[in-house]
Amino acid sequence: MTLNFTNQSRSYDATRHAVRFWGYDGALEVSFFVTEEALRRLQPGASADEAGLLAVFEAHRDRVLGAAARVYARGRKGSYEIGANDV
Repeated sequence: MTLNFTNQSRSYDATRHAVRFWGYDGALEVSFFVTEEALRRLQPGASADEAGLLAVFEAHRDRVLGAAARVYARGRKGSYEIGANDV
């Protein structure tokens, strides 16, 4: 199956300091977390608060989703973290 990102929802997870979003592999829902460090690499100087990080995610959604697909292809897990070296 091909990974797709039909769900446009995302949220900030303060515990993980990451933006969480979901992809789908057929009927399987897959959780992804893109770290604050990764988002700040995409847009240095962006605000590190929830609103700022969500804005960076939106501005670079295609690049983040591409990184998510590459991380997912490495092997199956319960959830996936996209770090600074992945974007």
